[in-house]
Amino acid sequence: MDSLSYKTTCVNSASATKNWVLIDANGEVLGRLASQIAKILRGKNKPSFTPHVDCGDNVIVVNADKVRLTGSKMTDKVYVRHTRYPGGQRFATPADYLAKRPEFVIEKAVKGMLPRNRLGAVLLRNLKVYAGAEHPHAAQSPKTIKLNEIK
Repeated sequence: MDSLSYKTTCVNSASATKNWVLIDANGEVLGRLASQIAKILRGKNKPSFTPHVDCGDNVIVVNADKVRLTGSKMTDKVYVRHTRYPGGQRFATPADYLAKRPEFVIEKAVKGMLPRNRLGAVLLRNLKVYAGAEHPHAAQSPKTIKLNEIK
């Protein structure tokens, strides 16, 4: 055989096809939801995946306030932050955040599943999370997908 029957392509940011995807988080388990969102943001569900390029889709998540946590994680899991003052360590549970800022819980879980570099920061900007069922991205005509449809 003189030549290969296939050609490996390397996608760059100009040639990447980016779509808009809508995911409903109503009743979904947080970790399973976040791992699927991270896969879509990264572009790992596409045949043209390139590790060092933003080739994933833009993801809209609605009903973030209706996400589930299994077991007793709703009260036992702790988010730690610091005010940068002496003795300024603050603790909060997912139940606290779901009451005040439900978007934070999904954003934090997805951020932990993305690369810890400049690419991860760029990918996180492609995630839009909303507490209710309404979102302002109707003009992008997002495609609604179910989590079990993602390969």
